[in-house]
Amino acid sequence: MRTLIASLLMTIISSTLHAQTNRIDLIRPDAPELARFGELAVGVRTVAVTDAERPDVLNMRNGEDTPLYERSLTLEIWYPAQLSAGQTPGTQYQARTRNPDITATLNGRAVRDADALTDSGPFPLVIISHGYPGNRYLLSHLGENLASKGYVVASIDHRDSTYEDQQNINSTLYNRTMDQRFVLSAIADFGAADDHFLSGVVDADNTALIGYSMGGFGAVNNLGAGYSDAGVGFIAAPANGLLNELAASNPDFAGSIDPRIKAGIPIAPWGMNTGFWDAEGLAGIKVPTLFVAGDADRTSGYDNGIKAIYDQAVNSDRYLLVYKNAGHSAAAPIPLPVEFLDREDSTGAGHYTDPVWDTLRMNNILQHFVTAFLDLHLKADADKASYLEVIEDGADGVYAISPNGQARPDHTYWKGFGQGSAVGLKLYRN
Repeated sequence: MRTLIASLLMTIISSTLHAQTNRIDLIRPDAPELARFGELAVGVRTVAVTDAERPDVLNMRNGEDTPLYERSLTLEIWYPAQLSAGQTPGTQYQARTRNPDITATLNGRAVRDADALTDSGPFPLVIISHGYPGNRYLLSHLGENLASKGYVVASIDHRDSTYEDQQNINSTLYNRTMDQRFVLSAIADFGAADDHFLSGVVDADNTALIGYSMGGFGAVNNLGAGYSDAGVGFIAAPANGLLNELAASNPDFAGSIDPRIKAGIPIAPWGMNTGFWDAEGLAGIKVPTLFVAGDADRTSGYDNGIKAIYDQAVNSDRYLLVYKNAGHSAAAPIPLPVEFLDREDSTGAGHYTDPVWDTLRMNNILQHFVTAFLDLHLKADADKASYLEVIEDGADGVYAISPNGQARPDHTYWKGFGQGSAVGLKLYRN
């Protein structure tokens, strides 16, 4: 009997602990200053949008007319909220994972379908674009965090590119850019409508793109870098030269860039090491850009990949945040869901982990720098510039703070970082 009772108690305790795991709103004690959540309550809603006439890449054939179809996208939208009496922070997200057999229960602090905060906006728009494959929850930690600081954040489920429906990459090569553009216009329409929950709440004229991996690939294009001719001819490119529409050599491309996009954060952007970008195209980026990379990234490449994109984006006020020795999963993905633990099959686990870095720590560092960068460039908060004007290598900084908390003359440590916590990081600035 005692054994049975003990077993039942352990089951109850285990279930209780499990229900509290997979939190997307955790902040480590050693997190940099701006990683912490803001003062605003956060609401969240799931919204569907449909582009009525999108080229049907998967069914195109060379030499034939391009078929069109209705392309529907699911968005998770986080926003500053006004909670009513009885509403308390907290919600769950059922998220399919990189292992399609596993669905993770994520726990956050947003309130499902809460009223939007209408007396303090409108708030800048941030669009989040996942990798190939991925889904709208992959960077959900960033969605909730930014909404608490006064941003409307729309995270996209890119059709043909999610864990559930991954298709040939030719669809993603074209649709990633077009999805980001379409979502921006759709959210702008919501903000201008009379009867939408985002009416008067979102400032789509003041938009930033955050893209991870293939999401970064699309973001680099939408920030102004047309594809190279080699990219247009990529072996997996869509039929009928469809990518010419988004190429630097297309005289109409520059005019297609949406002027409402004021800044961008490409994280591990793909394409340079496969020939999609060149100096001519990258010179077209003219908005402030924060690139993020692990210098051991074997998917997008570093010296011949992300760093090369940064180096050649010569007309952008730009930064490059580097996690030393980190791979392709640097910074962006949520931590490994607990549903992966104690399984013999480790399929998909590496999607959320790095051999060197703790994922939560990387998330917190990203939240810090994204906050500084967006506040500076979307909200004109000049005080945030000092968080970005730091000595290049965090390991070279001198931490010299007096017992009363004042910086001594020889203090050169990264602003907002505790002693020793900037080791392993670099921040380039041009």
